[in-house]
Amino acid sequence: MDENQRRLDTIRGRRDEIENHVIDEFVAGRLSRGDFLRRGAVVGLSLPMMAAIVAACGGANSSSSASSGGAPGKPGGTIKAGIITPSGAIDPVTVLDQGGLDMLAQTGEYLCLANSKSQLVPVLAESWSANPAANVWTFKIRQGVKFHNGQPLTADDVVYTYKLQSDPKGKSNALSAFNGIIVPSGVEKVDDFTVAFHLTAPDANFPYVCSSENYNMIILPNNYDSSKWEGSFIGTGPFKLKSYTAKVGASFVRNEAYWGKKALPDATEFTFYDAQQPQILALEAGTIDVVGQFSVQGGQALLNNPKVTVISVRSSAHRELSMRNDQAPFTDPRVRQAVALTLARPDIVQGLFQGKAELGNDSPFAPVFASTDSSVPQRAQDLTKAKQLLQAAGHGSGFSTHLFTETTQEMPAFAQIVKSSAAKIGVDIALTIESPDQYYSKDWLSGIMSMVDYGHRSVPNLFLQAPLQSKGTWNAAHFKNSQYDTLSAQYIAALDLQSQRTVAGKIQNLLLEQTPVIYAYFYNYLAASASNVSGVEPTGIGHLFLFNASKA
Repeated sequence: MDENQRRLDTIRGRRDEIENHVIDEFVAGRLSRGDFLRRGAVVGLSLPMMAAIVAACGGANSSSSASSGGAPGKPGGTIKAGIITPSGAIDPVTVLDQGGLDMLAQTGEYLCLANSKSQLVPVLAESWSANPAANVWTFKIRQGVKFHNGQPLTADDVVYTYKLQSDPKGKSNALSAFNGIIVPSGVEKVDDFTVAFHLTAPDANFPYVCSSENYNMIILPNNYDSSKWEGSFIGTGPFKLKSYTAKVGASFVRNEAYWGKKALPDATEFTFYDAQQPQILALEAGTIDVVGQFSVQGGQALLNNPKVTVISVRSSAHRELSMRNDQAPFTDPRVRQAVALTLARPDIVQGLFQGKAELGNDSPFAPVFASTDSSVPQRAQDLTKAKQLLQAAGHGSGFSTHLFTETTQEMPAFAQIVKSSAAKIGVDIALTIESPDQYYSKDWLSGIMSMVDYGHRSVPNLFLQAPLQSKGTWNAAHFKNSQYDTLSAQYIAALDLQSQRTVAGKIQNLLLEQTPVIYAYFYNYLAASASNVSGVEPTGIGHLFLFNASKA
């Protein structure tokens, strides 16, 4: 037995069944190094432990996150950022938009963080592990952490937060992720620094539900009234609130009592913008240092500016174009397929994103997911077949319908493409395009055709549940399919990548046949900073972390 094998055997002897299963998959070559780092973090392997395993298998560890470049920064100064205006009150329970989630994460912290490589990094949880069935997950809470008011963090705060956010009678936006997974009675305090989650069904990716990707889940003090959070921004993070003015902006100062590495900037300032173009002009003029997100549509000036650093994060972010499966003419899957077949997806990826996106295949399985079955044929434009399907469904002369959507980024341009593409087969689509405030203030789940924005997730679980399961909280298509419900539950419970990929292929084929929702593309998350600014760290879902940022 060689030295590397001895080291690997020693590591195995200290790991549980699920952890050793992931190690086995990596050793057997069924997981790439990147997939191993992601999957290992989910089941509770630490980064040093995974680095040792990679080294024992003859490789080197790499776990860097996407950020603006440059040498390590010096402390001091103020970093000024522009982000989209939060659409409502900054309440951890109800926030559902990018501007709001970005505000939550400036001072609040999660049990773990999903970084730009989709790897889980411990934050307020030092470690986690699952039982063999993956229906009980135990989290060890970090000791020595204090809220901004000086109150120590304990398991009581974690239990309170999760019971509050998983209450089916409440108004939590996080219920979209918790639905069918956990209820308040399943959240158990084991001791002062240990919390156990007893799930209603196995979930092999549950730590992601406890991460920054379930963006409402910053930890609150025990019994804290979340509706008052906007007045304090209380949390455990590296910044504390200085001021917040709704619809205008916010400012923060370094938390000198922070439990971890202190933030580099003395302060940060956020200006809220209702549109992208003013942010771009402000960055070019030097009024701000960072644009939290921009799209290729309208953002070409940043892509071609040598004084700007563009940060690109490959992601599963997408738009979902839903068709009401319970209202004619979309009760017939042939009609839904026909509309999907009108889209020239490679042209859309190039035209709207200059290639900074990947083709969608009418399921939420993005190319970035390791479990996506890439052998499933890609749907392509086929107008002849689309017309044949409409004819067979009794709509050979076409029909008229209505699409409701929002003004976010490239969505109006994509809506126009959908309209002009469908017109080629005789389908006349009227468009209503509203601001996010207008759009989400109504019952946005009721439109016969609706298109909404979905931020990145590192695993597809939420995409499989909330918009597509029969009882999904965001089921705008009103899709009800018992076979799909069974397959999605099987995927979520699957412990290994090979099993996940097998079930994924079945789901992908089923959704191509049914086409309740069109997924035309998955786009890269783009942020930008002035070239003299380093350490800006966006995540695929839309957080903008500035604790390592500095200006030369």
